[in-house]
Amino acid sequence: MRIGLFFGSFNPVHSGHLILAAHFTNENIVDECWFIISPQNPFKEKKSLLNEQHRLNLVRAALEGETKIKASNIEFSLPRPSYTVDTLLYLREKYPQHEFYILMGSDGLANFPRWKNYEQILEMAGIFVYPRPGHTAETFTHKGIQVVEAPLIEISSTRIRKLIRAHKNYRYLVPDLVKEIIDREGYYLSSLENEAQ
Repeated sequence: MRIGLFFGSFNPVHSGHLILAAHFTNENIVDECWFIISPQNPFKEKKSLLNEQHRLNLVRAALEGETKIKASNIEFSLPRPSYTVDTLLYLREKYPQHEFYILMGSDGLANFPRWKNYEQILEMAGIFVYPRPGHTAETFTHKGIQVVEAPLIEISSTRIRKLIRAHKNYRYLVPDLVKEIIDREGYYLSSLENEAQ
């Protein structure tokens, strides 16, 4: 089975993530899409992250009823910060029957050569690059990297967090159930959410 790995902090998960995942499975680019929630991204400050279990629960809520799109906490038990190469090694060992593909925005491709052991990643998995506003996919090329057509999404988790802190309407940017949980629990009302939890 061809598994698309959608790595991210998902801080919080939003409708753009879901539209892209549905596109990849609808177009049979991959058979399943797994959201790999990163407890700690080496390129992001930990203090800006909501607790990882809360982020996982929001992704699970967003994916309720989905059969081809799944949430994974695989990185929660791996060393931190989370490096894609380590996660891939673990996944290939645990699921040798699957082929893995990283789903990456064109904005992330420019940073790819800075990833830990990026050459090894290219040996273990293919990469499907989807367009992101203001970023070209030609920043890094390799035979294992394939640019695919996908909806151009201009929703960002950063923008959603700012709207929440400003007590502004973000209803249509996240699934209803995700918004219900965020509002009920008071997530993202502080810029230092993680330190208080």
